[in-house]
Amino acid sequence: MTTDEGERDGGSDGAADGRSQMQRMLAGDLYVASDPEIVAAHRAACAWMARYNASLAEDDATRLALLRARLAAVGEGAVIRPPFHCDYGFNISIGAGVFINFNAVILDVVAVTIGPRTAVGPGVQILTADHPRDPAERASGAEFGRPIAIGSDVWIGAGAILLPGVVVGDGAVIGAGAVVTRSVPAGVTVVGNPARPRG
Repeated sequence: MTTDEGERDGGSDGAADGRSQMQRMLAGDLYVASDPEIVAAHRAACAWMARYNASLAEDDATRLALLRARLAAVGEGAVIRPPFHCDYGFNISIGAGVFINFNAVILDVVAVTIGPRTAVGPGVQILTADHPRDPAERASGAEFGRPIAIGSDVWIGAGAILLPGVVVGDGAVIGAGAVVTRSVPAGVTVVGNPARPRG
């Protein structure tokens, strides 16, 4: 995984362009997560997760309504089995018929999109959050995100990890436990750490 930090806005306090830390976060630029607006959004997500994760015994319609109260978009028949963990929720869009099994983690500091009929195994981590490579910059508290896009009819095996910025094409298969550091073309099966096409 590589990141060209030179393409990002170097100021982490937002003073140079007048944007809020939240605006910087959503744009994928450097931001400070301890900003009060961002902290409040995360606390609201935590309160929502407490309700959602207590809904395991509820019917699908009840859980679907809870998902739609927090996530950016939720298609018909989409299922996320509790427990489920995210940073904010409002950056996550899932298509119709998506199935996400127990213990999924989605760090959604920027957009995460999951296409229709995609199946996600238990314990999968989808991580948009990233950090500067320079230790002094990391020490300042600055971080950033890179969006993740997952196509339709994808199968992601249990325990797989998708790292910031990857795109997974339609119909791809991610093997159980794979660590996806690069984008996966449509229809390709990848396995291992780092994930590579199956030979």
